[in-house]
Amino acid sequence: MPFEIIRDPLWNNIRVDPLALRLVDSRPFQRLRYVRQLGLAYLVYPGASHSRFEHALGAYHLARRALALFEERELASRPDAEESRIVRCAALLHDIGHYPFSHALEEIGALHHEEVARPLITGGEVAEVLREALGADAPERIMALIRGTSTSPLQGLISGSLDLDKIEYLKRDAFMCGVNYGDIDVDRLLDSLTIVTDPERGRHVVGISEKGLSALESLLFAKYQMYRNVYWHHAVRSATAMYKRLVDGALRAGSLGAETLAAFTDEGLLHELAQRAPTPLLAALRERRLYKRVFECPAAELPPGGGEWIADDRALVVAVEDRLAAELGLGAGELLLDYPTKTQMLGLDIPVVRRDGTVRRLTAAGWEGAVNLPKLSEELYGSARWLRVFACRRVSIEKRAVVRLAEMSGDEVRTALQAGALLERR
Repeated sequence: MPFEIIRDPLWNNIRVDPLALRLVDSRPFQRLRYVRQLGLAYLVYPGASHSRFEHALGAYHLARRALALFEERELASRPDAEESRIVRCAALLHDIGHYPFSHALEEIGALHHEEVARPLITGGEVAEVLREALGADAPERIMALIRGTSTSPLQGLISGSLDLDKIEYLKRDAFMCGVNYGDIDVDRLLDSLTIVTDPERGRHVVGISEKGLSALESLLFAKYQMYRNVYWHHAVRSATAMYKRLVDGALRAGSLGAETLAAFTDEGLLHELAQRAPTPLLAALRERRLYKRVFECPAAELPPGGGEWIADDRALVVAVEDRLAAELGLGAGELLLDYPTKTQMLGLDIPVVRRDGTVRRLTAAGWEGAVNLPKLSEELYGSARWLRVFACRRVSIEKRAVVRLAEMSGDEVRTALQAGALLERR
């Protein structure tokens, strides 16, 4: 069976091998056509309607390119044909367990999408295809790559500091949103990837040659710019906070079951909510009547660890939201707190081949004599992540009171809830 060609606006021609085509045609993979890559960002950037489907194809395409480069170099530790096929399938299937509207539901405590992917990859039609083509243990080997627990030398291509997923989504998201923030030197990055012997662990891993560090810096800046201007744009976060409150409320009321969430498409879930749990909040989201900012503060202005309970303790957040709403004359669900779940802006841990042939790890400790990427990463992160309060209408809320709440621990907030009003009256 010959290769199929899929035309793609970002990478032009994507050549799909027969095995990958069978996986693409499976029911779980086809669902990704109807799951937007950027969740609710299309309400701000109309072009951001691309799906997990084309992103997965793009990751597969980059895996093919990277593996072809390894083959050309005739590395002593180059992967064999079977290992390469496993890696290509892992790149293709890495997002198969994604929930509707991207990562938002993971922020309310839903099972991580990589774990949702496990039964889809290790059972059903996908598993049948993989076992027939690659052997009985293929699904488990692919899951290990996706979860970052594989001992394969190629683990870093699927899950790591410089995995192909990051390169693909940053480039595609910027392109589809019509912004220039994702200007990554992809060719230089791919050409700089190599397989090296880890000096600390004594095994073969994916690394990068020193000449690729400038391209790595371009990835860092692209990721920062995309988080600041697209992923964590205030209107995108308003829509996301509304969506999280909607689904969380439906789960708590029993209108939806957590075990069914990953089976929905974007529109399928909104339709189900409209049938089972119609609310003014759902109508507002579907009609793009987004809640407005009544408070915002960058993470850099908060003490270390401040506000993390907002990102981590969903039940406490809902209780605080409703108490604040009542104190400001609003109804339940008409005021929302938002502090994006903390994520590493770069998370560096990668071996670098120096120009003299020696290998050294680039980690969070930095690297003297070079741009301190880890330190820079944290500084950029602090200016991209914002604590915000959204409300259905303009209300006055005292900055000091919100900052004081954010500075408390979760236990201190619970005590304050029991004690009475959360906002000072002056």
